[in-house]
Amino acid sequence: MNDSNSDLDGRSDEYRICCLVDDGTRCHRQASNASYSKRIQRTVAQRHLKLTRESDAPHIYICDHHKNMILSVRNKGRRRKESDEDGETPEVDFHQLQVSALRRYKRHFKLQTRPGMNKAQLVEHLQKHFYTIPVIETEALSYFIYMVKTFRSKLDQKPLDASL
Repeated sequence: MNDSNSDLDGRSDEYRICCLVDDGTRCHRQASNASYSKRIQRTVAQRHLKLTRESDAPHIYICDHHKNMILSVRNKGRRRKESDEDGETPEVDFHQLQVSALRRYKRHFKLQTRPGMNKAQLVEHLQKHFYTIPVIETEALSYFIYMVKTFRSKLDQKPLDASL
């Protein structure tokens, strides 16, 4: 049978430990099957993690601790991007509005534009402004519910009796 210091396939303990140096200290955890590839190295560099590969390590395998650390940092960036795409930013098609409504919007917010802009240019300018307006969601929702409950719409009126 193999020596206690060797793996089943004959590799030594040196081969089974993580190849990373974490903030100047060599990691001594057992390496898993996750590798420290070029793509992972770019992620580590972009996120400014203090991880480097040991120069004389015989392999590029890393431990589960460092693998999870790198994955969590990668996923944090993805979650932020996904939350922006999941409806945090409203999609408003200003092209559906008439030019008179666009001009009214411009006048209401006192936006400065050059004279003689066509509709596409005006839409582009107004969209930039629209996405910079801060909105407190709870306040907007409570105001909307208040307005719906207190002020009935013309569409909410009951139809007149047809038998008259």
